[in-house]
Amino acid sequence: MNKPKINSHVLIHSYKHDGKIHRCWAKGFVLEANDDHIIVINNRTLVIESDGRRWYTREPAICFFSTNDWYNVICMIRKNGVYYYCNLASPTYYDDEALKYIDYDLDLKVFPDKSYRILDVEEYKVHSKRMNYDQEIDRILNNQMEALIKMIKNEQGVFKSGFVEYWYNVYKILARK
Repeated sequence: MNKPKINSHVLIHSYKHDGKIHRCWAKGFVLEANDDHIIVINNRTLVIESDGRRWYTREPAICFFSTNDWYNVICMIRKNGVYYYCNLASPTYYDDEALKYIDYDLDLKVFPDKSYRILDVEEYKVHSKRMNYDQEIDRILNNQMEALIKMIKNEQGVFKSGFVEYWYNVYKILARK
């Protein structure tokens, strides 16, 4: 598997199941890249939507991209705590151009107290029919949603206390060099 270099910037491209671009981030700063995941940070990063709309991220965010599992997690560092935005998505891959994945609409928003809300269920249903998601994708995404909820409840992976703080400190050290 290709991996971006640590301490470098990468583009991030999100696609839809039909192959159309969904959203692009102008850069992510690579903190770690191994066979299981890629961790980047972005802060005030330009985001371009498929309709051409442009906006900038508001706060630093540690972005965890699984290369095996069907999700990625954006950990947004805010004054009142860390908010997590989990995208149900294909495993991420890097092709020397960008980190790339397919966004499958379903999202999970996790609050600093680890309560959560499942988002975009209706969008998933509409796109599932329009883009012909098969039963295997539906099964995988439901299993991954259950796995994410279990990780939240058990405070594992990106939801483990200290995970975000650790990677934010790594960023501050690398940024000084």
